[in-house]
Amino acid sequence: MPAPSRPEPVPPDTMRAIVQRRYGPPEVLRLERVPRPVPADDQVLVRVRASAVHAGDWHLMRGDPFISRLIYGGLRTPSISTIGTDFAGEVAAVGASVTGVQVGEAVFGDLSEAGFGAFADYVCAPATALAPMPADSSFAEAAVLPVSALTALQALRDAGRLQAGQRVLIHGASGGVGSYAVQIAKAFGAVVTGVCRAQNQAMVLALGADHVSDLGPADLRRQAQRFDLIVDMAAFLPIRSWLPLLTPAGTYVLVGGDFSRLMRALLLGPLFSRLRRRKVVAVMQQPKRADLLVLKELVEAGQLRPWIDGRYPLDKLPDAVRRLEARQVKGKLAIEI
Repeated sequence: MPAPSRPEPVPPDTMRAIVQRRYGPPEVLRLERVPRPVPADDQVLVRVRASAVHAGDWHLMRGDPFISRLIYGGLRTPSISTIGTDFAGEVAAVGASVTGVQVGEAVFGDLSEAGFGAFADYVCAPATALAPMPADSSFAEAAVLPVSALTALQALRDAGRLQAGQRVLIHGASGGVGSYAVQIAKAFGAVVTGVCRAQNQAMVLALGADHVSDLGPADLRRQAQRFDLIVDMAAFLPIRSWLPLLTPAGTYVLVGGDFSRLMRALLLGPLFSRLRRRKVVAVMQQPKRADLLVLKELVEAGQLRPWIDGRYPLDKLPDAVRRLEARQVKGKLAIEI
């Protein structure tokens, strides 16, 4: 009887990573062994324990809209072989010139301006792309924060100039960004109305919204509701349909949804603002270590918590992306590595 075959030894300088060699559906994401990265003098090597998926991941996966190929390179084939932006993990090594970061420290961060690559066992990033994890958070809870919660924070605080006592409407309140926006707006002292599907309203109320609705802008207008700020996480309706719901000095902030509307808001926002006498702003999230520290403080103060709708191992990433594309997710999906 032949002896059972032994598994091939795993080279110590390799790691698992999700690799993409062409644009396409989730099936193009394949788990492979690749060389483990080595940190440069100004980088930190992180043993990734968890990541998260968001809309930007599947846009890069598909190369759609086409402009994403122009921005990140790779008109025919992806220039980014391993996608993934959000991460949390433990510092495994630090470059010679890095200070203030210790081996073994639990960190979380955003790789959207640091080469991506979070869907892997290890990643190298500059120290400015990460921050200490919130106390008492799990790796999964920390990993689902960065991109979505940073977007919500910057939409409300920077673009919307939200002040305590103002009335804010959050359209898409049960999604990844919206679920954080509800909580951050409440932390800032706003009166929050969340708009979402009827089956998700209990969730949005549990996150702290004062009011919930599944009505569109025309029906809300008939109820004579007016808001100081509207943050639109699911911009699939014309911008002009929301503007009558604003107070005379109100602001409409567009975050996600239809790409053509996002571009129109970016390019034509000042013109909209003059013609409609309401401010129209589009937000493109910017990774900032200072804002990661703001999120850390909000979590530790009990004012911000992730709503994790599912957890997947690394090899099941295609299933998570497929579910996200189908818009079947409340809050966030975590990838545990």
